[in-house]
Amino acid sequence: MAERARARTATEAPSGDLGRRLAARRARLGLTRQQTAARAGMAAGYLAYLEEQPGAAPGTGVLSRLAEVLQTTVTELTGGAVDLPPGPGRAVREPRITELGPGECQALLGTHGVGRLAVPTATGPVIVPVNYSVVDGAVVFRTARDATPSLAAGGQVAFEVDRIDDAFSRGWSVLVRGAAHAVTDPREQSRLSERAHSTPWVGGARDLWVRIEPGSITGRRITA
Repeated sequence: MAERARARTATEAPSGDLGRRLAARRARLGLTRQQTAARAGMAAGYLAYLEEQPGAAPGTGVLSRLAEVLQTTVTELTGGAVDLPPGPGRAVREPRITELGPGECQALLGTHGVGRLAVPTATGPVIVPVNYSVVDGAVVFRTARDATPSLAAGGQVAFEVDRIDDAFSRGWSVLVRGAAHAVTDPREQSRLSERAHSTPWVGGARDLWVRIEPGSITGRRITA
């Protein structure tokens, strides 16, 4: 059921900031437009309008119902939290931290996206965000040869990914530590280009592939 729902969401074309946020959130929950609209008490055609029309401006009542169905907040849906760091919400009354096993860590790491890379520099460690993918169990990313992430090659690094749900004050994080090296074999570079899911958002000439082989992988989750 969830797989069919995700397949259907992939055929729909959101437009505008609100539309993209609505579509991305329901896709994360595995909901179709029809399911989301029904739970929010609106016509599926109206939800399609909200997602596809850049100028759509629904009232606060509509946004509140959608936020409740999508387990988020009106602020998140409307982009009001874009420039805010994650985690400003209050902690739940009885939070619980659980350690994640290797299998769950690998599964969460494999969702791809943006991670934080810690690299050594002449003036001390620096942490930078990179678009990454997981190929054959290794973290891979593309960068420029003179960019900070390129300093990872040839050393021991740390790489972290996380997801924070401010609406429910919960989330998870996964930490990878291991050796990083530059991928110089043209055939391997081509293979990574074909299999990688994420490309650098910053654009430009990013022709240096770096692979991080996990020496250790740990994680934890915060729940109510």
